[in-house]
Amino acid sequence: MDRIKPSNLNIPLTMPRQVMAASAPQRTGGKKTHPGKAILAGGIAGGIEICITFPTEYVKTQLQLDERSSKPMYKGPIHCAKHTVQNHGVRGLYRGLSPLLYGSVPKSAVRFGANEFLKTQWRTRHDGSLSKTGSLFCGLGAGVSEAILAVTPMETVKVKFINDQTSAKPKYRGFLHGVKEIVKQQGIRGTYQGLTATIMKQGSNQAIRFFVMDSLREWYRGNDPNKNINPLITAAFGGFAGACSVFGNTPLDVIKTRMQGLEASKYKNTWHCATQIMKNEGPRAFYKGTVPRLSRVCLDVAIVFVIYDEVLKVLNKVWKTE
Repeated sequence: MDRIKPSNLNIPLTMPRQVMAASAPQRTGGKKTHPGKAILAGGIAGGIEICITFPTEYVKTQLQLDERSSKPMYKGPIHCAKHTVQNHGVRGLYRGLSPLLYGSVPKSAVRFGANEFLKTQWRTRHDGSLSKTGSLFCGLGAGVSEAILAVTPMETVKVKFINDQTSAKPKYRGFLHGVKEIVKQQGIRGTYQGLTATIMKQGSNQAIRFFVMDSLREWYRGNDPNKNINPLITAAFGGFAGACSVFGNTPLDVIKTRMQGLEASKYKNTWHCATQIMKNEGPRAFYKGTVPRLSRVCLDVAIVFVIYDEVLKVLNKVWKTE
């Protein structure tokens, strides 16, 4: 009996690339979410989160405004918090909450809504798949959108409120009065100080966070894109994503804060602000407030993603979409 040689069977020894690609699980970036649901869930998550984490945001901003060129008022985050409570009571840690609360809902709504909208557009143009590059750019787009539509005016008013409290004679009596005075003295442009720095900060923030979250979720779910993730796991992923963004762009956050403070007029532009900080305070000044910001952002991102996912579960039951 003749031996059958492999060459006679005409069987390819290697699989065509098309077959190999088809056999590999498609990267979709997780479950598809209707942008409308993302907007609603994001808004709810943002409102709850800011009420929990604002004291750390207050301390971070105070430390960043405590410039090294003058005599430092605070020795560190604990001393800052203690000093504030002694002089203004516990409510002092919540000074400036109102503009942030009013802005946090639309900020998170725009962030998650824009991210899901951009993901949908990316999948449409790439046969239903979402690459890591796509995840990064969708996050970047979400950050730029929230910077222009919500974050810049909200952050400007917040920083001015907190900065005003440190002055000998505070001039802002409340949110509406503060906004009225800022617009009266500086016009609408007064609420858009530091726009370039804010776009750079928020764009890099969300690019890093959504990229890390999408990557971790994909790793956890493996070949099942519809696999549910325990809220504690989501919180851990969110905290890690938040930490990555802090170490990646704290210098931009410091520049943004200076550009939005009461003494912002002494800076010609974002670049001038950066060079003045380097010249007068040294490179370490670009990482002022890192510890309180790290604690706040990790908690912030963890809470927001957990609440966002849980609200989506409820919306998916009552709001049926394709």
